[in-house]
Amino acid sequence: MSKKKILFIIGSLRKKSFNSTMAKYVEEIVRDKADVEILEYSKLPYMNQDIEFPTPEEVEKVREKVSSVDGIWIFTPEYNYNIPGVLKNLLDWLSRPLKPFAFQEPTAISGKFVTISGAAGRSAAAGARESLAELLGFVRTEVIGEAGTGVSVPAEAFETNELTLSEENKEALKKQAEEFLSALK
Repeated sequence: MSKKKILFIIGSLRKKSFNSTMAKYVEEIVRDKADVEILEYSKLPYMNQDIEFPTPEEVEKVREKVSSVDGIWIFTPEYNYNIPGVLKNLLDWLSRPLKPFAFQEPTAISGKFVTISGAAGRSAAAGARESLAELLGFVRTEVIGEAGTGVSVPAEAFETNELTLSEENKEALKKQAEEFLSALK
């Protein structure tokens, strides 16, 4: 059986994002069972119906990438107890019709298996993860593991710009990976 393709979407564009650290750990634990790629979407324009058709080239690129994978794993920080704007913008583009006014047809993201993790302060990205699970259900994805795994980022990590995952965090992510990979079969 061939390896599954999983696309990682990191909801922060920051180079040393704590969610990138978490994604690197997950990549290590799934590498024998799945091929992983991180989605580059920093050049997406803001969603605007005035430029929706013809579809901008950057939007076409991310839609093609999303369409080509078996599953999506989103790693999200939390801004004001909610989804970061760059991530919301990406999901807005992915959930729009592929042809003008074809609102009942599949989109680039509809029907995809998606799982969620998030690292943030004391909240462990709970607000963002819950909002994201609700949004993903609305745009017709198959959310695996509901609001997923949350990691609380200790204050000192913000000073050092480094996140160290605890054994408890690692176990939760391993369990989530097993559940997600099982759903992709």
